[in-house]
Amino acid sequence: MTDTQGTETAIPAKRRFRAIFLVPLLAVVALMCWALASPVGASPDDDFHLASIWCAGGDRDGLCETTGDPATRKVPAEVFTAADCYRHQPEQSAACTSDLDGHSTSDLIETDRGSFQNNYPPVYYATMNLFASPNIQASVIAMRAVNIALFVGITSVLYLLLPAIRRPALLWAWIVTSVPLGLFLIASNNPSAWAIIGGGSVWLALLGYFETSGRRKIALGGLVVLLTVMSAGSRGDAAVYAVLAMAAVVFLSARRERSFWLSALLPAAMAVVAAVFYFSSLQSTVSVSGLSDGSVDSEEQSAASILLSNLVNVQSLWQGVFGSWSLGWFDTPLPALVAFSAMAVAAGVVFAGLRSQSIRKTIVLIGAALVLWLLPTYVLQQSGDLVGANVQPRYLLPLIVLFAGLALLQVDRHRLTFSGVQLGFVVVSLAIAQSVALHFTLRRFITGVGGGGWNLNADIEWWWPVAPAPMVVWLVGSAAFAAVLVILVRELQGISAHAVLEPRSSGRAAALR
Repeated sequence: MTDTQGTETAIPAKRRFRAIFLVPLLAVVALMCWALASPVGASPDDDFHLASIWCAGGDRDGLCETTGDPATRKVPAEVFTAADCYRHQPEQSAACTSDLDGHSTSDLIETDRGSFQNNYPPVYYATMNLFASPNIQASVIAMRAVNIALFVGITSVLYLLLPAIRRPALLWAWIVTSVPLGLFLIASNNPSAWAIIGGGSVWLALLGYFETSGRRKIALGGLVVLLTVMSAGSRGDAAVYAVLAMAAVVFLSARRERSFWLSALLPAAMAVVAAVFYFSSLQSTVSVSGLSDGSVDSEEQSAASILLSNLVNVQSLWQGVFGSWSLGWFDTPLPALVAFSAMAVAAGVVFAGLRSQSIRKTIVLIGAALVLWLLPTYVLQQSGDLVGANVQPRYLLPLIVLFAGLALLQVDRHRLTFSGVQLGFVVVSLAIAQSVALHFTLRRFITGVGGGGWNLNADIEWWWPVAPAPMVVWLVGSAAFAAVLVILVRELQGISAHAVLEPRSSGRAAALR
């Protein structure tokens, strides 16, 4: 089979595609196990985000009611207070949420913790509001399932639409950056789920849009629109990331051809859309005022000393993506094995991707690295904060996925291939890291940190009223994720062995060089 940007033999495809067809189902199963691993309110700032979701549909009896004060709303008590009794208390299980137990509630409380005055872009909240109901637990699980379906569905469609030569960058980028923070957030109620999905995929959809034609180009253009709206409509910083990602792709793909500049009208229009979302939300003020009034006493440390400290410590935020920071409200600690394994795999795979290099790719990678380094440093400086306060690893995860994908992009004849031993290391390391992270997350909420042993079914203090037993969730989630890894690395080896760039005479292929 021949693509616009690459070729692929069809002889071994039948057996391989039979296996790859199972990946979406297995990925949904693995992520749903993560969705069940934590209770209502477990992701960062869930009190704010859940209240915003319940009120995104306006005044509705029993769900969200106005108070006469535009800065406050009345929401079901459990929406706002579900995590009060366990957050920041890792030894405390989530047993205190048992009064939710799937039943309806009519008790409303007034709160100012919510996006009631355009604090955040509205699209994520408005979409999730479609699934809000008096049954808090059912609503929360439904929203998490929707996020999982969007991630798996969009990634699957993008895989099918992209030229074969671009598929490794898509799959490898998600493989090496998802454990554990990505898995936790995508399967959560946090708007960061959409920021990660959109920011991690929009650039490849746009690259495929530039490199294809006909119906495939139209479909990829539609994905660019969808992913831009998802990103920019979920978080203000994600709107900025979407624009940066599209700018990188335009630079990589630019050609002195009228057809290219006509195609470039799409990212230009999407940049305007992202800008509208950004400037219409209060998050846009972060670039001027920062995130807080400052956690550092200006009499103790000068602006210069704060800057120097942040410049040499901001890398901690990158490491947090791989598990060095606790999950949730920073109250779900993970063992060092998780971060060590995930970072080792990411570093090794990304380093291998750098073998395929060009001037444009080098410039874009340097630019992405500088953004990862300097953007959080700037926000911390504006806030008067040191690393560890306010700016979190989840804010940078979309950029981490983008950087990994760009590093793994093939721009010359060097293919991204690995030996059997190397692939075995990737699969075993990530499968173990994911399994351990899932187990520790389950343990933290079932009994609290330090409670129980390896058997999650023993001494249960909290669990969903309708769900498989905790050990079943852990074993199924671990097995499904491991199976995804095995199938994908075999698929990726097949693609790398048979898909090649077209000769330099092709304008589209040459543009990346």
